[in-house]
Amino acid sequence: MAFHTPDESDAVVSDINVTPLVDVMLVLLIIFMIAAPMLHQGIEVALPRSSAENLPVRSEDPLVVSITADGIVYLQETPIHPTQLVERLLPMIEARGDEAVYLKGDRGVPYGQVVDLLDVLHRGGVVHVGMVTELPPPETAAGG
Repeated sequence: MAFHTPDESDAVVSDINVTPLVDVMLVLLIIFMIAAPMLHQGIEVALPRSSAENLPVRSEDPLVVSITADGIVYLQETPIHPTQLVERLLPMIEARGDEAVYLKGDRGVPYGQVVDLLDVLHRGGVVHVGMVTELPPPETAAGG
């Protein structure tokens, strides 16, 4: 926008109007603040229920290994054979500097398959493994 000032009739004043830029940035900030908690990692599985205390949340996305009810193993969202899991996982751990890996096992998976996957991770040098569960449903008060 150009306009004339009273003391300099031929000089053009050109300033950037940052109000629309600030408005757009605030809208984007609100959208990302609402959408970020909805993002989840790994494959959707029916998790076992536990009232165990949560691990501390870190700012970066965690490394998630999932095993579905069909016994298919996923690294993040990529299906992977259990024999290739450690060789794909170790470079990711080294690049992040965080050794924590989260294991999501469907509650329909036999316990032996979950232990076999834990054994594969442990033999490969991944020792900081957290088991992902969901909270049990709240208890309803007995009333009559």
